[in-house]
Amino acid sequence: MDLYLPIANLSVNALVIIALGGVVGLLSGMFGVGGGFLTTPLLIFYGIPPTVAAASAASQVTGASVSGVVTHMARGTVDFRMGGVLIGGGVIGAGIGVILFRLLQSIGQIDTAIGIIYVLMLGGIGLLMARESIQALIALKTGTRAPARKRRHHPLVAALPMRWRFYRSGLYISPLAPLLLGLATGILTTLLGVGGGFILVPAMLYLLGMTTQSVVGTSLFQILFVTMATTMMHAFTTKAVDLVLAMLLLIGSVTGAQVGTRISMTVRPEYLRILLSAIVLLVAARMALGLGFRPDEIYTVEVW
Repeated sequence: MDLYLPIANLSVNALVIIALGGVVGLLSGMFGVGGGFLTTPLLIFYGIPPTVAAASAASQVTGASVSGVVTHMARGTVDFRMGGVLIGGGVIGAGIGVILFRLLQSIGQIDTAIGIIYVLMLGGIGLLMARESIQALIALKTGTRAPARKRRHHPLVAALPMRWRFYRSGLYISPLAPLLLGLATGILTTLLGVGGGFILVPAMLYLLGMTTQSVVGTSLFQILFVTMATTMMHAFTTKAVDLVLAMLLLIGSVTGAQVGTRISMTVRPEYLRILLSAIVLLVAARMALGLGFRPDEIYTVEVW
């Protein structure tokens, strides 16, 4: 079942794209991650141009975040004040990211830049996750319990001026900290097409010191609006958003997420985390391999 992607300017098997979205959704449901950081590499492996893959993945993340945000709002686990500051930083970061995207695109290095950033990012995250997972498995086997985490913000955050109260998160910190955090994730969202939750959630926990109950809902709230802004910026500036591709991915990810959620209920979380870290490291290795090998077609022609 071949389908033409107007922005990517190529024909793809629609069932394969839906299956790729299903794999990302499955991982999302199993491991509790957005899965956006795997969407772009999988699309690149299939042959989608990196620019289109990154821009379209952001729009797919927008659609996938809606149901999660609605659920958390109903539960009262969204800190709207914190989310507003994060969104402000994220929109500014998205604007900076579009400028960087266009700059790298103009000098013909955007594909290479996306690949290198993904290798470094996924490699680092995969190694950290693997270390934490191995420690958790050792503790499980030996019957020891890891010490409870003390909830407090980082000393650098405490040193920032102009403090605000974020009642839902139980914090009294400077808004500059979440603003800068949102800015960083906004740049990543634009360049890589990721939601940024895999960086945002740990940073909110360990740097800002937010309560666990409000972290996921507030993160999804920020991701929804920042990926929405990123999609619009891409559509009007880089013109790399392929809505047909995004819709196919969304169909697969919604279905896969339901299956993944059921699987997660039957498997111990320690084994799920070690499996996720292995998948992330394999994707990073495959991206590095693609950067190092000489392609069959060295030159390509792009019609504007």
